[in-house]
Amino acid sequence: MNLQEFKSQLKPYKAIIGFDYGEKRLGVAVSDLMRMVATADKTIFRTSFKADLQLIKKLVEEREVGGIVYGLPLQMNGEEGEIAAAVRKFADKLYQQIPLPYTFWDERLSSRAMENFLIKEADMSRAKRKKVLDSSSAAYILQGLLDALQYV
Repeated sequence: MNLQEFKSQLKPYKAIIGFDYGEKRLGVAVSDLMRMVATADKTIFRTSFKADLQLIKKLVEEREVGGIVYGLPLQMNGEEGEIAAAVRKFADKLYQQIPLPYTFWDERLSSRAMENFLIKEADMSRAKRKKVLDSSSAAYILQGLLDALQYV
């Protein structure tokens, strides 16, 4: 789904949740209801799809979520690899249980950008960075989408 289709399916005053997908961890960020600002929320330490689903359903309800964005890890040449295929598979599977409009956002270098920010700007130790990197990367992805939606 392209950005224009995604935006047209969003209900007013509903947040967007953003995911930075990983096989072991799922970074989570959520927008405000006006969809202006992305905030890092949490990291879900993945154990099973069923457990992930319960946590995600709870977040969707509590945060008044109306749409989902997934970071899509494209290769530097713009092609999709195995991890991108895993993200798409996860998104399709989640949609079967939580039928909200969803889209993908190019996440190339998002983790690197956030790690550099946490080192240089926040002067955060390695141990602290490790705790917030996944959710911060999700916020970076989500903010990119939010900014783009303003011009669609």
